[in-house]
Amino acid sequence: MSKVLIIDDDNFICEILKKHLQNHKYDVQIAYTGKSAEQTIKKSNFDLILCDFRLPDTSGLELLQKIRAIKQEIPVVIMTAYADVRMAVKLMKMGASDYITKPIQQEELLSLIKKLVKKEKQPKPQPTHSTYINGDFIIGDSEKIKHVIKLARRVAPTNMSVIIGGETGIGKEYIARFIHENSLRKDKPFVAIDCGAIPKDLANSVLFGHVKGSFTGAISDKDGMFQKAHGGTLFLDEIGNLSYDIQLKLLRAIQERVVSRLGDDKLFQNDIRIIAASNDNLLSEVHNNTFREDLYHRLNEFKIEIPPLRERPEDIDVFVKHFISMANNELNREVKGLTPDAKKIIMEYSWYGNLRELKNVIKRAVLMADGEMLDQFCFPEEITYPQNYDRQNRTETIEIKASDSKLKNASYEIEKQLIIKTIREAGFNKSKAARILNIDRKTLYNKLKLYDIKL
Repeated sequence: MSKVLIIDDDNFICEILKKHLQNHKYDVQIAYTGKSAEQTIKKSNFDLILCDFRLPDTSGLELLQKIRAIKQEIPVVIMTAYADVRMAVKLMKMGASDYITKPIQQEELLSLIKKLVKKEKQPKPQPTHSTYINGDFIIGDSEKIKHVIKLARRVAPTNMSVIIGGETGIGKEYIARFIHENSLRKDKPFVAIDCGAIPKDLANSVLFGHVKGSFTGAISDKDGMFQKAHGGTLFLDEIGNLSYDIQLKLLRAIQERVVSRLGDDKLFQNDIRIIAASNDNLLSEVHNNTFREDLYHRLNEFKIEIPPLRERPEDIDVFVKHFISMANNELNREVKGLTPDAKKIIMEYSWYGNLRELKNVIKRAVLMADGEMLDQFCFPEEITYPQNYDRQNRTETIEIKASDSKLKNASYEIEKQLIIKTIREAGFNKSKAARILNIDRKTLYNKLKLYDIKL
């Protein structure tokens, strides 16, 4: 019997879901707060977790981070009243398996749970063709992306460490997987971790493991990502978010090929290949003393820069067709393509969220379509009329003097607008924006989450 944990402070919803799932032979437990949920997860094993996005003592995102630190593999479905594709992107990036919107349709939820539990219990299939990775990556037709793939193929058979650069949503993990699947390590594990999603105080444990009793909550020995990736490839996304002391331990692990778990004196031999990625320019981080120079040079044996989607428009049509096909399968629709007006909108939009944004916009459009073709009315206003959207943002932006640039003196709204304004002026380089604002990058990321700023 599969075990499900429901985390929600609404007793009425919990009881309804519990009864429905029990009627379908699931063993169900309930936690009404994030703190009680953490304790329950540490004590018991679950096949799936249903977690409300808004809890009385924490948010679904924060609790998701803690769940991933405790038990990396367990499927987590976020329940939210906000049917926002951008929030869905954030949730999926932070490690959620899926999300479902309230009011919850019980049969839809049951179908989702069956799919995720079944998927978790089955061995994961290996990709059969290097062009497609997890059924969700295609190369494209542009010369720029073909050059990226050429570099990836060239470095794949080696053991060289690789840094992958590029904007958010561009598909850095897919390129990392492509390298792994074309390497001599392809039959060994590929382990990916978003360093920006690891709570600072748990980074040591998540990466290198811990022994029982090494810190409060360490109720048993646990291997870290390095141990799980032994023999294979470890992909460290947003590596610039790691603290200086963790960077030092990472450097030692790479150079000496040994790791030690937190609270353990024993050293374990470790044979892995490192692929790192960052939205920010790591060399600039080195110059600004926010990233260790010795670690940068150790990782930078080979570098691949993925150009943004707006610089390779010939790829957009390829991805649109692919994402329509994916959305048709997922939503049980039969959309065949775009009208000329819709195609013009798609081709003229800048796609600063790159493939991730395009995929979500197409999925929404397929859902909104009344016929076999996507027209301009299927897209949200900010896509159809980006010039009006930008003008509205500029009108609403509060004028801020240079003397007001200290965040500690700013009010809630001024602080939010100052952050948005500064990130734009910094060319969406968050590290540069953090320096201008006189705060560290971790604080900036926390404020982006606090104010729900989506750039």
